[in-house]
Amino acid sequence: MTAVRSVTVAPEEAELRLDRWFRQHYPGLGHGRLEKLLRTGQVRVDGKRAKAGTRLAAGQVVRVPPLAPPEPGNAPKRAALGAAYRTSAVDSRDLAALRASVLFRDDAVIAIDKPAGLAVQGGSGQHRHLDAMLDGLKFGSAARPRLVHRLDKDTGGVLLLARTAAAARKLTAAFKGKSIRKVYWALVAGAPPEPRGLIDLPLSKAGASGGEKMAAAADGKSAQTLYQVVQTRKAAGAAVSWLVLMPLTGRTHQLRAHCALLGAPILYDGKYGGRAAFPPGLEIESTAGIPKRLMLLAREIAVPHPEHETTLRVEAPPPAHMEAAFAALGFQAARGERAADDLIGYAEGLAHSPPGARPGPKKDRKHRAKGRKGTS
Repeated sequence: MTAVRSVTVAPEEAELRLDRWFRQHYPGLGHGRLEKLLRTGQVRVDGKRAKAGTRLAAGQVVRVPPLAPPEPGNAPKRAALGAAYRTSAVDSRDLAALRASVLFRDDAVIAIDKPAGLAVQGGSGQHRHLDAMLDGLKFGSAARPRLVHRLDKDTGGVLLLARTAAAARKLTAAFKGKSIRKVYWALVAGAPPEPRGLIDLPLSKAGASGGEKMAAAADGKSAQTLYQVVQTRKAAGAAVSWLVLMPLTGRTHQLRAHCALLGAPILYDGKYGGRAAFPPGLEIESTAGIPKRLMLLAREIAVPHPEHETTLRVEAPPPAHMEAAFAALGFQAARGERAADDLIGYAEGLAHSPPGARPGPKKDRKHRAKGRKGTS
């Protein structure tokens, strides 16, 4: 039997029915049992009673009561679904490291440097995750911080947390309204066809068996990413490029999918890049000094502060595995800052240009056409 848990609704779970949310997070909990928990008030949303058909909003907190495993007569099913009922104690070392990762904190917002390899939320077989550790970031507050967006498990960098319900609502609205600027750094295998451009390729889930994997699709959701090449180097005969990426939309795995579709997959992203993400010349870590870990960093977030008329801008340093890669390839961090400023200026030019008068329209059109052709 587990303890009572408070689980924050992720942005991509907004508008999901409560019963479907439970089906995703706790597949071993039957609908009849859930209905009983709802009737008796053991399951609540933001402290209030709810119904199975309640539509959730990002940032809300679902109270999950202790969940007993299935009856002994259902032992085979229990063995298959046992992970849905297990939780693990939060390691004190994890909490200490998490507190040390705080980049910014005030009464409304906490920004942390999420380590690569730490999942934001739990899932099937995933028991070590940030959501389970958020009580360790209360810093004297009665309320636990709330998630307002996500990063992939293997992506490190800036992650924002709201300290109040009001801040969660405003930050969630900011993410939905595209008033947040996000800048990423990535090391990719090879080099894009142009030094700077717009990747404009709609994305959708890659079929029923694709899980969370995304693929280009003409009828998919709009997905746009700006990129700029900072430097390109050859190591052991393989070309590696450093890109600054700025997503204009927020689709699942957008940057990973777009880089792969560009013909320059993120280094060591086997899910999207396959063998191309593992250049043969870089296979020996001790020779190249490039650890085999996903080379993607959420470098910076700029967001309207939820409590006053200012812009909160938070930056995260490269993790150790990317620092090692930068050193091995001779990349200079100062160049990344200049490239990011250039790309921000380019983005602002696109935003303020009328249709048909964007900077570099011919290159953009050519680039998009090539990208679509490569995904058919």
